[in-house]
Amino acid sequence: MPQNASTSPERMELIQKFDWEIRQLNTAITLAVTAVAQQIGMNASDMQCAEFLVRQGPLTAGQLAELSGLTTGAITGVVDRLERAGWARRENDPADRRRVIIRAIPQDTNAEEGLYDPYTEAMSNLLADYDDQELHFILEFISRLSATNAEIASQIRSGSGAKR
Repeated sequence: MPQNASTSPERMELIQKFDWEIRQLNTAITLAVTAVAQQIGMNASDMQCAEFLVRQGPLTAGQLAELSGLTTGAITGVVDRLERAGWARRENDPADRRRVIIRAIPQDTNAEEGLYDPYTEAMSNLLADYDDQELHFILEFISRLSATNAEIASQIRSGSGAKR
């Protein structure tokens, strides 16, 4: 157990409050992402998948399903919508012609301009109260929190982390 960790009632209460705040944060982020997605005629799942394609590069439908937590059937619909909107395209995999790769299509910056401005401004205002050392700590924490949540999701989907 880390030096500053304990099992005191006070710490357990803090951990419960932390869990609640993280869940509230998740809800707030989902609402913000949905609002941004709606501005460009997408839903949150479509936008999430478009983000994966931009950040990770070309992916197969199976890889996109695994990353997003959606079924491969749902991914078919997502990719159909992304193609119709001009955000992605299907390509034959040169290594295996039976497999399709989904590639993000670079967007016209005029179409996206200002899309994240309110979010970026709000984050800049929030972070202005923290010095560089604190920001490094916050970034490390968010990175570790993201990795932990990805691992939890993977465990739950595989059945190894689910409570019955």
